[in-house]
Amino acid sequence: MPDQPLQPFAPPADLLTYLPSGVTPSLMVTWALYATFAFWALYTIVAIYHWLKYSHASWLAFPAIAAHLFVSFILISYTLSGNALSFTPYLP
Repeated sequence: MPDQPLQPFAPPADLLTYLPSGVTPSLMVTWALYATFAFWALYTIVAIYHWLKYSHASWLAFPAIAAHLFVSFILISYTLSGNALSFTPYLP
């Protein structure tokens, strides 16, 4: 609404009352990111294995795997730390 001042987002107070003591929303987000990273790592290892074992154009696989690992490293480092090496000035 243009006639009301902007307020920062805050979740409803009743929403997080069911959490045990010591468990904060930021801790839950941290563990969700760790679980996502573990799933990504396992999926990547399996995909690389299958690509190298069953691909008929395996020489093409090496640059594709390297590009995948590089881009994934940039995205994961940005997600976990907010710093994506030299790409930080270009990110929103």
